[in-house]
Amino acid sequence: MAIGWHFLYEGIVKCVSADWSSEGFLTGTIGFTSGFYHWLAASPERLQVVDVMNVYGLMLIGIVLFLGIVTRWASLGGFLLLVLYYFAYPPFGISLLGPHDGSVFIVNKIFIEAAILACLFFIKEKGYGIDNLIAYLKIEKEFPSRENEKQETDRTRREAIKNLASLPILGALSWSALKTNEKYNIDATTGATIQINRMYLSELKGSLPKGKIENHELSRLVMGGNLIGGWAHARDLLYAESLFKAYNTEKKIFETLMLCEQAGINCINIGYPTMSMMVKYRKVTGSKIKLITQVGIDEENKQDIYDNVTRAIDNGADILQLQGAWCDFLVRDNRLDIVAGMMDRIKSQGYTAGLASHTIDSLIICEENGIIPDYYMKTMHHDNYWSAHPRENRRPFEVDGVRYVEHDRFHDNCFCLFPDRTVEFVNRCKVPVMGFKVLAAGAIPPEDGFRWAFENGADFICVGMFDFQVVNDVNICIDTLNQLKNREREWYG
Repeated sequence: MAIGWHFLYEGIVKCVSADWSSEGFLTGTIGFTSGFYHWLAASPERLQVVDVMNVYGLMLIGIVLFLGIVTRWASLGGFLLLVLYYFAYPPFGISLLGPHDGSVFIVNKIFIEAAILACLFFIKEKGYGIDNLIAYLKIEKEFPSRENEKQETDRTRREAIKNLASLPILGALSWSALKTNEKYNIDATTGATIQINRMYLSELKGSLPKGKIENHELSRLVMGGNLIGGWAHARDLLYAESLFKAYNTEKKIFETLMLCEQAGINCINIGYPTMSMMVKYRKVTGSKIKLITQVGIDEENKQDIYDNVTRAIDNGADILQLQGAWCDFLVRDNRLDIVAGMMDRIKSQGYTAGLASHTIDSLIICEENGIIPDYYMKTMHHDNYWSAHPRENRRPFEVDGVRYVEHDRFHDNCFCLFPDRTVEFVNRCKVPVMGFKVLAAGAIPPEDGFRWAFENGADFICVGMFDFQVVNDVNICIDTLNQLKNREREWYG
């Protein structure tokens, strides 16, 4: 009865929720069976069949289990349905990804209910309630006047009457659930009705275009790592970084990355401190997402200041680049030999070497001294937004440096200090360019920022995204590339 109520209630809540669909559940699956579930979600026709079977299968199995009708075969049907749920998010060390409560390994509530139903089937459970009443009527019909069957008939009658108590219990539970839903309009205790306000994968406008850096085929839109790492460029909003970290739990990060991959984003650009998170993600999900790892100089390591390169490679980095702040500081301090050494170390290991910066002077000076990477990564955004401090007050190398109290000085609000000089440099580059900070940390709408970066020469853009932004950003990128008219630079990569 308890399992039957669980099935019935989940089915009813899905049925009465106008916006419910199994799409989110199916597209978010992971593990060795995920291809089957993704296939189900890929077709609107298949998805509609799955939704109908889900809703009415749950309700039918729930009713017959609760009332005790063909209990054994209802147990088999319930078992098979639970097996499908279980292997959608198998808790084989990756339970944090699934929509279940707590952290579990192998045995979760779905497993327990499935095991009970399997037992009821294999021990040939004869049932209770309606099944028991039918058994009583059969005995009455077969042995209407035999005295030696009287005791068995009486026992069966008592059992039938007792087990028919499921009917008033079902009525009471249904009435209570109805009143609760009327009062609160939503059932917050089940995932059946909670709808996340985000665009689902079925709303994608097409395939995200790709390009190449060396032998790596990358999506034109690359996932940024700051939101995952907890680094928030939020001007004078002091709580933003804590808020980002509170929202992006490990589970949420993994969900976001899976959504990115399913939407066509096949690459993420991360800071070296986030490497362990990505190693875990790729291990437990089997992900093939490309990792661009930003590395710096380990000046405390007197034997090898480039040791971060070795560590990043050992942890599975696909592409390595000198982190932007490190490049700016090293060029500012006239330590170009270390920048050159970093490029040489990466390339000597057979890896693609990138050079990032916030200040365009860094890349210009490196170019003048013959330091040419396999690709550049440069902050690329215009400065036509309210919080950009005045051009006359901007100084090279001030990004990621001192924060000023004065309103018109730099205070984490502008990353492409001289957009015109950046565009001039990018358009003469003969290697791929990846633009980052294209939205100026949320100050520029993506429709505007994406277009500006691609029109002015970016071959790829790197954008930090929350999960509820992913599909929308992919669609904007697709539209932008399809409608691009004013780009003069040829595509590299």
